[in-house]
Amino acid sequence: MTITPAPARTGGGLLARAAQPVLLLAVMWVVRALDDALPGSWNQMFGLISWSFDGLDGILLSPGLHGDWSHLVSNSVPFLILGLLVALDGVGRFWGVTVIIALIGGVGTWIVNAPGTITVGASGLVFGYFGYLLIRAFVARSLGHGILYALIALVIAGLYGGSMWVGIFSAAAGISWQAHLFGAIGGAVAAIATRPKRIARA
Repeated sequence: MTITPAPARTGGGLLARAAQPVLLLAVMWVVRALDDALPGSWNQMFGLISWSFDGLDGILLSPGLHGDWSHLVSNSVPFLILGLLVALDGVGRFWGVTVIIALIGGVGTWIVNAPGTITVGASGLVFGYFGYLLIRAFVARSLGHGILYALIALVIAGLYGGSMWVGIFSAAAGISWQAHLFGAIGGAVAAIATRPKRIARA
């Protein structure tokens, strides 16, 4: 039996990986500050406007926008925690997963939400990272990695599972359960699409 070594991971060092979600969150805070300081509303200009082709750019831009500071603060902690866990898989994978979540979450929200509804906020990414980490355990490249991600998934489910369930099926008025649901679906798809190749044996 011969074993083909797995290719070296090129996802950057630990510090570089951890910096990615921190950087993205910092951009959100800067955007929120600029939106307050400058005239006009960036949410109106760059938010995801359902059933409007003018609002399609919001698929990628709306996760960086927030309705107000309390909205941003409420998303920041879970975004950072879950984002850091996703980033452990590598810099490239973090951004690949983030883009897949944004695309699927944005398109699903654009289609399902009421026409003219403006959706902003990083909660779709938060739910997407949650979905990614849960499914990641089932597509790990080895049993050891699978067990590790299963433990991570159990901890995350214990910390956020209840609130995630409420955020999808019992969201309060004015909160987009569509973004939460399709973000989580996007995360699951990202876990499968970016799964590492298993070690070949012959």
